[in-house]
Amino acid sequence: MLPLWIALQFLSSLPVSLPGMPEPREVGRSLLCYPLVGLLFGLLLWLASHLLQGAPAPLHAALLLTLWVLLSGALHLDGLADSADAWLGGFGDRERTLKIMKDPRSGPIAVVTLVLVLLLKFCALWVLVERGAGALLVLAPVIGRAALLGLFLRTPYVRPGGLGQALAEHLPRRMARWVLLGSLLFCLLLGGWSALWAVLLAFAVFCWLRRLMCQRLGGTTGDTAGAMLELLELAVVLGLALGM
Repeated sequence: MLPLWIALQFLSSLPVSLPGMPEPREVGRSLLCYPLVGLLFGLLLWLASHLLQGAPAPLHAALLLTLWVLLSGALHLDGLADSADAWLGGFGDRERTLKIMKDPRSGPIAVVTLVLVLLLKFCALWVLVERGAGALLVLAPVIGRAALLGLFLRTPYVRPGGLGQALAEHLPRRMARWVLLGSLLFCLLLGGWSALWAVLLAFAVFCWLRRLMCQRLGGTTGDTAGAMLELLELAVVLGLALGM
């Protein structure tokens, strides 16, 4: 259970406390639980959508989006903002890009990126709410967090030290492949053809973003991992909204 609690503490704003500093081995194993955290988020969104039935669709979608952001504590949105600033401000230079990512300030590029991503997510949720696609709300959080597992499985972590390095070095790789396969099958069983389209779109976005990271940085960082999660969640809800 400890790896699950570590994953919940790191990925969510839920009141989870650990008995002490976990061992690096347990930190690495916590990556296997990321899809479970996504499943929990998705089920909470599904439940909230059910409770909000009868509310005007725009308000329904706005409240779902607010809950979604609160559940993660805006952690991944922060990574998206830092990555957006660094990617454009880094001018293709690796060291400059990494340096900008560590700056806690957000520039206009970060603000515009966040506004556009949240606006598109809101509109996609609005469409899904109007079409009564409550169960499909589970897919985006699961796929997004499973993608983090896939990212650390296949991509070097470029910042020495810290949580990200422990995740990458102590991830049980054989078990990770089975978890990814199980996550894929779960999504396909839950969503059918709609899920297949969303998964394919998310996989295409994953490959594109990973290629950009490797070309610029030689791997991933915590910020770029968070940015990938946000953009994959967006790709999934857009794919569902456009494909239904």
